[in-house]
Amino acid sequence: MGEVLALVEARLRTALGEPDARAAVTFLGTDRIEVLRFVDGDLVRYATLGMSAQPMADPTSALADPVKGPRAELVLTVRAGLADTDKVLRPLAVLAATPQVEGVIVAPGASLDVGGPLWPGAAFSSVLVAGSGGLVEDLELDAPMDPVRFLPLLPMTSNEAAWKRVHGAQALEERWLARGTDLRDPLRRSVDLD
Repeated sequence: MGEVLALVEARLRTALGEPDARAAVTFLGTDRIEVLRFVDGDLVRYATLGMSAQPMADPTSALADPVKGPRAELVLTVRAGLADTDKVLRPLAVLAATPQVEGVIVAPGASLDVGGPLWPGAAFSSVLVAGSGGLVEDLELDAPMDPVRFLPLLPMTSNEAAWKRVHGAQALEERWLARGTDLRDPLRRSVDLD
């Protein structure tokens, strides 16, 4: 477990630079989850560290495989200085603990909800999980372990989340793209869904 996390942290540092802050959260019955903050000009990136320590288990399996199975960490990017986004640390840790707590596999296209604003005054209480391979390359591990995927999180308003449930993740991403939505703007409002 520790070896995997050391490799994950090294990959994050290679891709994003040195973190300027980190926080740790431990939930009852789960492994410790850290959230690292990286500042890149006018952007702030928050990355989880700890979610990939164990593979995510299929909730329909009787026993969880301790070696095989998908592994991931979460990455959120927002514009700096517009909102108190550092308060997102605990909600991010909650999302990263979801596979351990709820026995779900977090994969691209999934919606994750924290039940309240991601940070004070945020119009978002949920996120859309995007595909890996962009900002931080997947981290290959020794066989038979699956690679660690670094999944971007795209904040969604409650209207967007409801629309996504009906029309799907791809349709919502296409709507954002067609409307030129700045998904890094922590103050943005819901995209026009008519």
